[in-house]
Amino acid sequence: MIRSATFNDIAIIQSIAKTTWPIAYGDIISKDQLDYMLNLMYSDDSLKKQIEKGHQFYLFYLTDTPIAFASVSNEGENIFKLNKLYVLPSTQKTGAGKALLQKVIEHAKSENGKQIILQVNKLNIAKEFYLKHGFTVLREDVLELEHGYVMDDYIMGLNI
Repeated sequence: MIRSATFNDIAIIQSIAKTTWPIAYGDIISKDQLDYMLNLMYSDDSLKKQIEKGHQFYLFYLTDTPIAFASVSNEGENIFKLNKLYVLPSTQKTGAGKALLQKVIEHAKSENGKQIILQVNKLNIAKEFYLKHGFTVLREDVLELEHGYVMDDYIMGLNI
């Protein structure tokens, strides 16, 4: 089951992120950068601001347990951005990621979206998931963060 998330679900989103990120990024970025980015993107204040700005979060439940989440935002000009899509490592390959991706596509289409974009670390195996679901690499992007940290990503897109 997929349902829209609210402010009351912030702790669930944080829990999934804190479980997923060390496995997804542990071999790609340093522990210090991982902790910095988790705080930057998943603190109470950060998540509240994202929701207030109109980011739509979805939770995926396997029976009664939340195991995954996604968020999407309207970037203007009929472009939507898949900001986050994470599935607990112990429940990957259950179809949760595919179902959430489909929900994001449906959301974008319902608001006249023509394209979905996303950022994925160049070394993240999730890139293969997106390629399998029709996304293509549009360009490379290197973003410098505070403390000398860097995000070295592909920007991918899917026309819908």
